[in-house]
Amino acid sequence: MRILNVNEKTIADYIQAKRPPVEIRDEIDLGYSFKNNEVILFEIRPQWDDESKKREYPFARCKYVKTQQIWKIYWMRANGNWELYEPNSSVSNIHSFIEIVESDKHSCFWG
Repeated sequence: MRILNVNEKTIADYIQAKRPPVEIRDEIDLGYSFKNNEVILFEIRPQWDDESKKREYPFARCKYVKTQQIWKIYWMRANGNWELYEPNSSVSNIHSFIEIVESDKHSCFWG
């Protein structure tokens, strides 16, 4: 078992709490990746043309900028490009990122 740093543990706990009930996780689930101080949150769904294959659909991204000591927040546009989340494009900690994703005031993350 690998040891998670405090930021990844925070994200892992958040995703675990948000995951749908076990009985529907084959239809929709949530996951995350955490690499090089970059977090990507995604939905996991069957591929539209082959339900035997699962696909990850990213919807939120947060990257730590060490020189500025901030986390920059991005959302995934329908065209597949990441865009800075305005007006709150940066936060000082991972908890604030989760709060912004959770509140989703501009309907960029949860639709």
